[in-house]
Amino acid sequence: MSKFQGMYVALYSAYDEAGAVSPGRAAKLARYYVGKGLAGLYVGGSSGEGILQSVEERKAMLEAVLEEVRGELKIIVHVGANSTADSVELSRHAEACGADAISAVPSIYYRLSEAAVENHWQQMIDAASLPFIIYNIPQTTGFSLSASLCAKLAKQDKVIGVKMSGESTYGLQQLKAAGGEDFLVFNGPDEQFLAGRMMGADGGIGGTYGVMPELFAALCKLADEGRMKEAQALQVRINSVISQLLNYPSLYGACKAILSLRGIETGSPRLPLLPVSAADGDSLKALNRDIEAAVAEYAAFPGKY
Repeated sequence: MSKFQGMYVALYSAYDEAGAVSPGRAAKLARYYVGKGLAGLYVGGSSGEGILQSVEERKAMLEAVLEEVRGELKIIVHVGANSTADSVELSRHAEACGADAISAVPSIYYRLSEAAVENHWQQMIDAASLPFIIYNIPQTTGFSLSASLCAKLAKQDKVIGVKMSGESTYGLQQLKAAGGEDFLVFNGPDEQFLAGRMMGADGGIGGTYGVMPELFAALCKLADEGRMKEAQALQVRINSVISQLLNYPSLYGACKAILSLRGIETGSPRLPLLPVSAADGDSLKALNRDIEAAVAEYAAFPGKY
């Protein structure tokens, strides 16, 4: 089994009350996930609001996380930025800090050719000696990773896998086939984790894992053991939580508010992402109780990673 196989929380941002990155809060947030049955953390991705942060803010967030949990959780760093130069700088910084791997989306806004995206990624791959994980999320970037480009990149020893956040499990299976037997595929859409596993995913990286890591760790273990009826029931229960989270002004705002109820302060999401409102308080408390009840039911069935 690859040392990177398993479940990774896509870590949220951690800001102070003025909206600045808070190393102290970032460290406390990272510490919260130790012992939850996870393989590690994915820092600076969509859930981490990396695209909304400056290069220096992204560095500060990573440094705080690594200082707190280095050696206890594997740390994959999202280094993708609009400019290739910033992405290269973040790649080098991740290696210098002692991260375990790097990952990146294509540059966004411009509709880039496949050759342009390949060059963008290749410069990050060449900038550090760390393993590289492609991040494919076509619904937000406008670029869909082809099986042929995946196969080409996977021939490099440093390119070890792909985070497949596209909504097609057929597409996930095709990328797994293109990459080869040892090529890792991480399921991206949390609501179809089990379907992704059934089609060849080796683990998952997800944002809603952050408010229910124990449930996703248990779901992964059920899938590992082939207990599909039980796994399906748990996925349906998880999806009920996700559906409720999506009813708030922003998913990340709701998740951060739930963590606040548990004493983990991470600040509001950065605009244009909206925070929850005071009127959402009672429903968020009820949702948190539902999550904690489910976690209690699965307390005797911890994840293995």
